[in-house]
Amino acid sequence: MAGRPRGVPDEVILRAATEVIGRGGPSGLTLAAVAREVGLAPATLVQRFGSKAGLLAALARHSAAEAAARPERVRAEHGDLLGALTALVADWTAPMDTPERFANHLAMLCADLADPELHAHARTAHLAQLGAVEALLAEARLAGELREGTDLRALAGSVQAVTAGAGLVWAVERDGPLAERLARELRTLVSPYLTTGPRTQEDT
Repeated sequence: MAGRPRGVPDEVILRAATEVIGRGGPSGLTLAAVAREVGLAPATLVQRFGSKAGLLAALARHSAAEAAARPERVRAEHGDLLGALTALVADWTAPMDTPERFANHLAMLCADLADPELHAHARTAHLAQLGAVEALLAEARLAGELREGTDLRALAGSVQAVTAGAGLVWAVERDGPLAERLARELRTLVSPYLTTGPRTQEDT
């Protein structure tokens, strides 16, 4: 777009917005706060995104695009389904690595659910993540890792439900890192569907 400032990529700004949400929740998310995070003038963000709602819409689109691109990468980096699935979920939850950050992102989600326009953006990201999980499961079934007859869409939905629920329980209990809790819960969920048991460190 002609005249558009290009000093800082949109991706950097959107990561900064995620960081601002983690620190201050929905009330702390302003264009001015994000601009300070990346060292830009608030007017620059207004020119790029138009408003806070525009920034959130861009963040949802970016999250959806990243969700679609990640399965191939994590599958290449991990030789088994559980490893790839855990890495995928860990990527998504990385900004919520403390109970306080989790609470602030949860508050942002609650704000999204209360606003029809913002809910549409949140749903876009949610469905992209569901598709990413299902893609990993489909590859695992083709590779013979999952039992025949496994309902991939249902299992993908359960992965999302367990991820959300495990995060909430972890934030309340505050026992160990979130990534470890997620790995444990995903292992419990997925193991009955595997054709062989999950690999352990002793197996590698």
